[in-house]
Amino acid sequence: MELKNKSVWQSISPEQYKEIFEYSDRYKNFLDKSKTEREATKFIIEEAEKRGYVSLEEALKRDIKSGDKIYLNNHNKSCVLFVIGKEELENGMNIVGSHIDCPRLDLKQRPLYEDSDLALFKTHYYGGVKKYQWPTIPLALHGVIITQDGEKKEIAIGEKADDPVFFINDLLPHLSQNQNTKKLSEGIEGEQLNVVVGHSTYGSDEKENPIKKLVLEHLNREFGMVEEDFIVSELEIVPASPARDVGFDRSLVAAHGHDDRVCSYANLEAIFEVENPNKTVVALFADKEEIGSVGNTGMHARFFENAVAELINKMGDYNDLKLRRALANSKVLSADVTAAIDPAFKEVMDEKNASKLGYGITMSKYTGSRGKGGSNDANAEFLHEIRKVFNENGIIWQTGELGKVDQGGGGTIAYILAESGAQVVDMGTGMLSMHAPIELVSKADAYMTYKAYEVFMKNI
Repeated sequence: MELKNKSVWQSISPEQYKEIFEYSDRYKNFLDKSKTEREATKFIIEEAEKRGYVSLEEALKRDIKSGDKIYLNNHNKSCVLFVIGKEELENGMNIVGSHIDCPRLDLKQRPLYEDSDLALFKTHYYGGVKKYQWPTIPLALHGVIITQDGEKKEIAIGEKADDPVFFINDLLPHLSQNQNTKKLSEGIEGEQLNVVVGHSTYGSDEKENPIKKLVLEHLNREFGMVEEDFIVSELEIVPASPARDVGFDRSLVAAHGHDDRVCSYANLEAIFEVENPNKTVVALFADKEEIGSVGNTGMHARFFENAVAELINKMGDYNDLKLRRALANSKVLSADVTAAIDPAFKEVMDEKNASKLGYGITMSKYTGSRGKGGSNDANAEFLHEIRKVFNENGIIWQTGELGKVDQGGGGTIAYILAESGAQVVDMGTGMLSMHAPIELVSKADAYMTYKAYEVFMKNI
């Protein structure tokens, strides 16, 4: 029998069609409230606490038993949710690992300057971006300011209808003769991604940098901030647009940060469906994936391993062997997006082995680049296990890889999670315009991603 992928839209009931759109509304709310990794962490923990999750610190003060729901807040920028199972932790866990950081522009530590009667912020792009996509779109400023007295203030400017937005200039076509001869990757340089934040000199009699000084006065008045506070603050530039439905049928969502918040939100809703599992179930929400999973909030750090060690210690006699067994015996879905076929750019894809919008969650046996460099390359036995449980539970899924063999590629956290010996495969949502300021996903695929993670958590 010939193998054919199955369309979600052609396979669902009227009840499931309604569920897809209801789920998408909840997902869009998450996107609009979680434009930074800090905001996503805050959202996840607040929703978890509503459902009875307690912090790891609180849980360690009392006996931990099967069915307990625990979260770890890692520096307010990554987090982990646990539902404790009936079996010993050293028998392994069912883990879905996603990431909540996204490509964006970060402010430099000394960002504010004045030039040609404009005040501007200097930026440093974060992750793999096409720099030419960021000029001439409305931008918002999100992040945390820490003032000299140590007060931390969260800001989000540019999201409300009456908020100002910010802007990066581009060169007009009338004067772009030299720019037009450059390669696309060089048409806008990193040091040109400077954000307009002010222009008026009204009310100032300063002769030197009056606009910059007026901007500083505004920041001091609104946030108690002085210029030195930029050095210790974390401020990000993101698109000001809210998540929006796309198409006459409203079947897609355009938004900033689908990579990887479409998988992160599916991960969150999935674990909220888990009660009293046999094996401990884990939802990971990591930071820094877009820049190599580094730092103390990325998956190369040991925050998750340390949390598991704390749980083993509290629930019995700790030793290193128990921790090693707990990690090695685990089964993991690396929850990250992949590229779907774009009708405008089919030449970069192998259509027989590419994800397609509307055909469900995508299994990627390997990621990496070219000769599978940097790839996890999942084992056949584990893939069969996933196939069996998905098919038995009505999950619509497909396979895909990130472009033609010699075209390029990309990576996920799969290889990191596999280093302890766990069985891991990449399983995520196919999408279009990945890493653009605004990306596109199918509501059908977003919903099926959530259902796939739920089935994995409950049945593997």
